[in-house]
Amino acid sequence: MNAFDPNISQRQPIRQLDDAAANRIAAGEVVERPASAVKELVENALDAGARRIDVTYADGGKTLIRVSDDGHGIPAGELPLALARHATSKIDGSDLLNIRSFGFRGEALPSLGAVGRLTITSRYGKDEAARIAVNGGAIGAVEPAALTRGTVVELRDLFHATPARLKFLRTDRAEAQAISDVIKRLAMAEPSVGFTLRDVSGGGEGALKFRADPENGDMFDALAGRLRTILGADFIDNALPIDAEREGLILTGYAALPTYSRGAAVAQFLFVNGRPVRDKLLIGALRGAYADFLSRDRHPAVALFLACDPERVDVNVHPAKAEVRFREPGLARGLIVSTLKHALAEAGHRASTTVSTATLGAFRAETRGHYQMDLASRATLSYRQPDRPQSGFAEFAPSARVEPVHSAEETSPEGVEALPLGAARAQLHENYIVAQTDDGMILVDAHAAHERLVYEKLKRQMAENGVAAQVLLIPEIVELGADDRAAILNAADSLAPLGLTIEPFGGNAVCVRETPAILGEVNATAMIHDILDELSDLGQTQTVKDRIEAILSRVACHGSVRTGRRMSGPEMNALLREMEATPHSGQCNHGRPTYVKLKMTDIERLFGRS
Repeated sequence: MNAFDPNISQRQPIRQLDDAAANRIAAGEVVERPASAVKELVENALDAGARRIDVTYADGGKTLIRVSDDGHGIPAGELPLALARHATSKIDGSDLLNIRSFGFRGEALPSLGAVGRLTITSRYGKDEAARIAVNGGAIGAVEPAALTRGTVVELRDLFHATPARLKFLRTDRAEAQAISDVIKRLAMAEPSVGFTLRDVSGGGEGALKFRADPENGDMFDALAGRLRTILGADFIDNALPIDAEREGLILTGYAALPTYSRGAAVAQFLFVNGRPVRDKLLIGALRGAYADFLSRDRHPAVALFLACDPERVDVNVHPAKAEVRFREPGLARGLIVSTLKHALAEAGHRASTTVSTATLGAFRAETRGHYQMDLASRATLSYRQPDRPQSGFAEFAPSARVEPVHSAEETSPEGVEALPLGAARAQLHENYIVAQTDDGMILVDAHAAHERLVYEKLKRQMAENGVAAQVLLIPEIVELGADDRAAILNAADSLAPLGLTIEPFGGNAVCVRETPAILGEVNATAMIHDILDELSDLGQTQTVKDRIEAILSRVACHGSVRTGRRMSGPEMNALLREMEATPHSGQCNHGRPTYVKLKMTDIERLFGRS
């Protein structure tokens, strides 16, 4: 027999655990690592109305965490109660849904005191400051202290009372990075509050790791300033402001263009009523909103804030409060998907500025002598004097297979100012269109651009005319459980416009009579189970629509302008004008940019003229 089998033991009498043991058990849920302790303490400071919060740590938070704030403080007489389990000033216990603060469970401070050496120094109003200490669950007496205002909470030797937990912590560097991530998320949630983060591992004043001064202005200005500090100017320059409301749910924030995507989901910041969360419903909605614009290995960058009446969302799902549960999950998901899709559509042909930055970075200066410089200067005559014969291309670069635009009307710079993507000047390597704008040039991947244009046209036609369905010669019967049968039949009405017809059959079975014609031969049983998995996970299904759009994308790819085809001047200009009028034309169906824009200042910098 296995001596370590937990189910094989002699019966022990039922006994009441003492407070110290109960607090250590609770600490295992609330405080997983130093970053968890920082999160709880900073949230307490925010609940106390702090306008400035300073966080200090040493050795990744393992030996020291100190959080100082200028909030309203704690009266000396309440300090012992602050260390008692389930004691809180945030709620009175009568309504666990109407929660308007970060903290409310009354577990953080006693949990921290149970696994480390905790000291709280606080001054309430004009009262004298006081201090209380707790070590491994043993609470000391309240003592007088010196403090100007607010509260200072100092936690030393985290998990010294439960040393086994220390073995599960990561390196100091990894724990420090987790602390930084927590502070940055909370700083996004409260742009009007100033934050500093300092590492004092080596002693002394240490190193300042992060600083965010309080932001002023309206909500969007303050949030933009804070996001610029945390995520960088590139994010704000390439993000779309989001502001939408539906049935009492309000969605605000910023969502980046598809061409400003990341290789991992490291730039997705989601908040519910100001609380940073990692919720699978919201992440799924975000994925659905960008599904048509990004390949599976790319991830959007967003900072989105969903606000609603506290009674419409349950935040008391997990001790760490990182998950929430919506009363109307479909409404929340639909708001995110539709709002982001609308915002991306309104962005039109716009692509992120980082595309041109990456292009400039790919250039390398050539220093081969005066002859090559002379050729470069002579070749620019075809750009600077478009009315002269376009002989420069053929004379100096015959192997580049450039197709110049000869029409005087097409090459005239007049009216270029009114054209965002400029006027076509030439075609390179029988695929890339060179266009002149009022302040620079555009280089267009004709195949990728036309692929997106054809795809958007096919989607419009599908939306207008519906999806053609093919009737199965022999309807497919799919056996399901009772709950799955009810779920798929509830979704049948939404699946019918996509060409998938499902009807009830005997017992727990359903009958699939029609499938989308564009999908060809379909394994109906596998599709039904995929749809059920999505319904269970997200409450809605995109499976059928995603498969149809994947087919349309492939059709668009094969039906678009192929690399190697020579285009005339009118054809190239017509493609540019259609791109300007078509949403999402700034990226192809796989999320790659369809064009690169270089300003004259960029071009001149390449030649050392700036």
